[in-house]
Amino acid sequence: MNTKNINPVIICCLVAAIFLSSCSNSEEQSNVAENDNYCIEESLKTKIELDRPKTQFVTEEILLTGIIEPNPDKVIHFVSLVSGIISNTSFSLGDKVTKGQVLAELRSTELSELQSQSKTIISQIKVAEKKLQSLQSMFDDNIASQKDLMEAQSELEVLKAEKERINTNLSLFSASPKKGVFQIKSPTTGIITDKSITAGMQISAEGEPLFTISDLSEVWVLVNIYATDVENIESGMRVNLQTLSYPDEIFEGEIGIISQVLDVEAKVLKARVVLPNTDLKLKPGMIVDVTALKEHKAEALSIPTSTMVFDNNQNYVVVYKNDCEISIRKVEILTESKGVTFLSDGLNVNEEIISKNHLLIYEQIKNFQD
Repeated sequence: MNTKNINPVIICCLVAAIFLSSCSNSEEQSNVAENDNYCIEESLKTKIELDRPKTQFVTEEILLTGIIEPNPDKVIHFVSLVSGIISNTSFSLGDKVTKGQVLAELRSTELSELQSQSKTIISQIKVAEKKLQSLQSMFDDNIASQKDLMEAQSELEVLKAEKERINTNLSLFSASPKKGVFQIKSPTTGIITDKSITAGMQISAEGEPLFTISDLSEVWVLVNIYATDVENIESGMRVNLQTLSYPDEIFEGEIGIISQVLDVEAKVLKARVVLPNTDLKLKPGMIVDVTALKEHKAEALSIPTSTMVFDNNQNYVVVYKNDCEISIRKVEILTESKGVTFLSDGLNVNEEIISKNHLLIYEQIKNFQD
């Protein structure tokens, strides 16, 4: 072919066509590269949720331990006022008792003495009353003097006072003349938290407590504050408490009085948290995990802790821009508190993260990149 006879215009048109074809192919390849990313499938779109970071004051969690104790102001240690032998008991450790309920019976020589004294006083009062009546009649007839009458009245009053004293003692000891025993009755309503008597046991007056009754409608949590946490714990600080018995339930309270004296054995300071316990879930002796919430004045971005993915000793979130612009982002944790994680780096306040089914998206992106 003789190129000398080819029209220059035709040559220019051919060059232009080749250039345009080349540009079209380049653009098509470029579009393929841009779309070479993971995109959320239509079936998965309705199963994800989005969330935005929030700016709020940082709350730090301080982990402590504690133990449930009854309120000592609502604990009664029962001590017998008389000596004798326990003839019967009608309660066990852990029982709930009501005020006035008979818990035990006690046989005692003191009951016999009081009953004998009561009979003697009653007889003496009858004699004194007849004497007074006789003297009153004689005084009215001007036979007896006023002095004799007044002495008879005084004698009767003394005997009546003695009878009142004996009856008070019998009532105080809840004497049952028919059974010949003292009845030991519950002085209050509560739970038996200690018991040291059994049938046939001999006891002495004002000796060791026979039993202990605790009103557990309100309990104390004695929190251990270790040396490293002393400067971070203060009165009025909010705390969350959890027990092994109720792992999914959080009991909320606040630090009350903090002891200023170190516990010699445990080497800790003790702080008191007062909790209502109307349902009696919290039992004395229970070990409690205590989370003290220290609020800082500084602000930071926060996200729900559940939105993070922990992988290869790093924490990640799934950042969403649109269905085909999704990325895995490493974040730096400042602290965590009550299901919220505060971040020091990794996210901006205007960005969105996937908060539901994010782990599935995370794995899909990793598999797609591999």
